[in-house]
Amino acid sequence: MARRRKRKSRRRLEGRRILECVPQYSIESGTEKPVTAARNFIQSEGIAPPALLLVKRNEHTTDRYFWAEKGLFGAQYVEENHFLFPSLRALLNEEEEEVVGLSSK
Repeated sequence: MARRRKRKSRRRLEGRRILECVPQYSIESGTEKPVTAARNFIQSEGIAPPALLLVKRNEHTTDRYFWAEKGLFGAQYVEENHFLFPSLRALLNEEEEEVVGLSSK
């Protein structure tokens, strides 16, 4: 029996495209839980929002978190609801200005 292809959400794809513009940090969780490792890394390095943290839990699993002004969020939630985050809205506006600038030349 043929498997149906899963439909890709346009809103989530747009959110993923926006998150590609945000600085990314890769860390390993070690003995801590991934969220705790991400919070400790943010505090020790003094990372300013917005930022994307890739926390390697084990050799197969990597958790993704978004560091925003309001706190730490799961990256999938942010992809789907990127319009709720002011820092991402500013990035989206800058990106649109660049595209408009390139097309007018």
